[in-house]
Amino acid sequence: MTPAWSQTEPETTPAQTETTPTQSETTPTPNARDLDLSPEIIQNSPVLQRWMRKIPNVLEDIKNDPSFRTRLRFGYTDFAATDNGDGVTVGVEDIFIGRTGFTVSGDFQTTFDGDRQNFGGDLRYYILPLGGYINVAPVLGYRHLETDSYTTDGLLVGAKLLLVLSRGGAADISLTQSWVSPGTNEEVGLTTLSAGYAVTRNVRVSTDLQRQNAKQDKDTRVGIVLEWMP
Repeated sequence: MTPAWSQTEPETTPAQTETTPTQSETTPTPNARDLDLSPEIIQNSPVLQRWMRKIPNVLEDIKNDPSFRTRLRFGYTDFAATDNGDGVTVGVEDIFIGRTGFTVSGDFQTTFDGDRQNFGGDLRYYILPLGGYINVAPVLGYRHLETDSYTTDGLLVGAKLLLVLSRGGAADISLTQSWVSPGTNEEVGLTTLSAGYAVTRNVRVSTDLQRQNAKQDKDTRVGIVLEWMP
């Protein structure tokens, strides 16, 4: 039989009671001398300055920092099925509400003669992490449509699929399917395909192709838009 005293914990020595240093204690913050870089290079690099102050949580940044940006839009639009259907389009895309997945958007299209109008606003909620290359958002808002054949307005519901080809708003493609006044005799389906490409850090060129399906009429709208990313 094993003696009872042999089951007691051995006496610890001072060396055994020392705590293990944490990673932050063992990894000092780098300075210019450690990096072997001139002060001018560090002063001109916000990324280096940020890493020298504190090593960022990259996974957290990917999750919370949007891979796409707010855009102010102005350009040319053409309603293909309408005589003299060319006009202008203005709008704003994805104004972020804080650091959440909610964004607000709005747009207005009209022909130069005023016979066709298409305007409204919506609220979107991006379900997946904002920093990803793929995202999906349900869409809820209001839309007014005015054509030669009919005029309708009301609730807008739908969904948007976003494919980010290059982070930071450099390039992306989106497909949005929505319905105006769904479930009523005035229901209109809207299918919108958009693609954008940045030519500078803050300026993009974008194209819109929208199919408008109503019982009274069908039409296609094409737009070429200049976008500014603040």
